[in-house]
Amino acid sequence: MSRFSVIYLLHKQYHHIYSDTHEEANAILAKLLTQEDYKPIGIYDAKTELFFWEPTRQHQYDKASIGKQGKLGDQITNIAQNLRHHDEINQTRPNSIAQLLQPDQTEFV
Repeated sequence: MSRFSVIYLLHKQYHHIYSDTHEEANAILAKLLTQEDYKPIGIYDAKTELFFWEPTRQHQYDKASIGKQGKLGDQITNIAQNLRHHDEINQTRPNSIAQLLQPDQTEFV
């Protein structure tokens, strides 16, 4: 799986897009800033577990108290990790019920 996740909100739900490099993630983030209904949040680095806020949110984050920064950092890191974990789980499951019913599968009696 790719190292970076670009986190964004769409219709009040968090989503992410994988990226192999930080530069690519920045380009995706910039593109999302121009898309209607998309609210870019920032970039999560799964290797270092650091989060890089999009510029407007970074400015708001910098103004927050240390306690609020810690809480926001923990929240967004948990969201990013949960999105990635969800993808990992879904990759190990069959894509559809049709795959479960293929003729080469052992029948349970």
